[in-house]
Amino acid sequence: MIRNARVRLIALGAALGAGLGVACGGSHPPSGAVVPVAHDSGAAPLVQHADSIAILAAQAAQDSAADQRVLDSLHGPRLRADTGTGQPSTPPIKGEEVEREAVRLFGPEGRSAIGAAPSPEPTFDIDVSSFATNRRVLEYLEFFQVDSRDRFEIWLSRLGRYQGMIRERLRAKGLPADLLYLTLIESGLSNTAVSRARAVGMWQFMASTGRLYGLTVDPWVDERRDPFKATEAAVNYLADLRQRLGSVYLAAAAYNAGVGRIERGIDRLPGEPDSVDDRTFFQLSDRRYLRRETRDYVPKLIAASLIAKQPERYGFHVDPLAPLVFDEITVPDATGLDVIARLADTTIATLLELNPQFVRGVTPPSRSVVVRVPRGRGTIVAERYDSLPVTSRITFVDHYVSRGQTLSEIAQRYRVSVAMIQSANPRLTARALRVGERIIIPMSGRVVPASAWSVPPEPRYRRVSSTAASSGSHRIRRGETASTIARRYGVSLTSLLNYNGLTMGSVLRAGDVLKIPEKCSATC
Repeated sequence: MIRNARVRLIALGAALGAGLGVACGGSHPPSGAVVPVAHDSGAAPLVQHADSIAILAAQAAQDSAADQRVLDSLHGPRLRADTGTGQPSTPPIKGEEVEREAVRLFGPEGRSAIGAAPSPEPTFDIDVSSFATNRRVLEYLEFFQVDSRDRFEIWLSRLGRYQGMIRERLRAKGLPADLLYLTLIESGLSNTAVSRARAVGMWQFMASTGRLYGLTVDPWVDERRDPFKATEAAVNYLADLRQRLGSVYLAAAAYNAGVGRIERGIDRLPGEPDSVDDRTFFQLSDRRYLRRETRDYVPKLIAASLIAKQPERYGFHVDPLAPLVFDEITVPDATGLDVIARLADTTIATLLELNPQFVRGVTPPSRSVVVRVPRGRGTIVAERYDSLPVTSRITFVDHYVSRGQTLSEIAQRYRVSVAMIQSANPRLTARALRVGERIIIPMSGRVVPASAWSVPPEPRYRRVSSTAASSGSHRIRRGETASTIARRYGVSLTSLLNYNGLTMGSVLRAGDVLKIPEKCSATC
């Protein structure tokens, strides 16, 4: 009898496949499908599991950083800066000017590329056609195709994982299903994305807003990273915004900037304040009643929608990832995802992708939570878990380095050897531990008390200096980003950030000074 684990079988494949249509068609399994990987379900070496967790966490961090570099550059990268105060500054282009601009950006096929082809395909349920020739839309179309092409193609492939589910939930709330494409410009559909403002997950929720819409955010579970629960929260939030503001595009702008800023901008417009629609957003944008990031938010959405609906027309060759299909079990106490992966005869990477909300790779202690396992494995995992000794539930704990700690002190605290820690963390540099760095500690089958877990530190965002500029430095102007400065001086973004002791989360402000590293030769 199964006492500790309750099984719920979730059949999402048919519903998601119907939402995807031919994109995932055919009788062969789509590439990227999350399926069980058979292997010996016996106990594997503990250090091997901890090592896998550490490596996968590092790989996820690198992937998220690559996403974030592009997402940061979306806030006005190489696009023309608009000017003026309170009056329209970038009016829509029209007539022959539209055609000239489209051809300049996309060549002879330019008119077709901006959706002006006579073909009725594709169709949108947000108003794309009325604004496809807006200058900022055209410039973001160029940006996605040129500057961020490689990464944007990865984002388009991620749509296959989630778009059926997201469209279904948007329609259930009476919202346009094409609001799905907000996820492209918010996070690139990355569940592990973290912005400079500490917004997290595919839908980029701040902790306070996430909790307001029912998401759990604590040191163990961050449901902003759960694509299914975060989507439910985002859909409810967008529905509230649309009902309050009366426009899909105003709701999208409020999702970015907050409803108060949008309402204050509407109050400043001439005419009746209650006669608002999607065009109202562009009136607010033209009069600069919104921040630059928000003024560009809807043009980015329109540009991303145009490409996502017809990627081949824009030269993208997308291999969509398969939708996630899974069963669910209930786990009553702290258990490593590596252990559950072994019980499910699958990989740790699969369990981490199905359960990104468990930020430490472990379910929380003394608390029942639902864990997703590959489709068809729920019953067997529940049975195996029920007979699993308590001492086998945890193979590692994670430790976050505090100021002044050494590796030997950490090893003594957990009663393990320094060699075991180094084996579990192959990228660890013992003589250069960083405050807040996560270290995997193998536990050798011991019961782990709750007091053994250290608390993850709050992320810190360092500002650059505002000292006087020198010949090897650059004073930041309004609208510049680290990536544009790096391109200007012909250095890599990574070397520029490292040279200034910064990360992608560092805040750059007009007037601050960046030191410019020397250009590296080909033999560096």
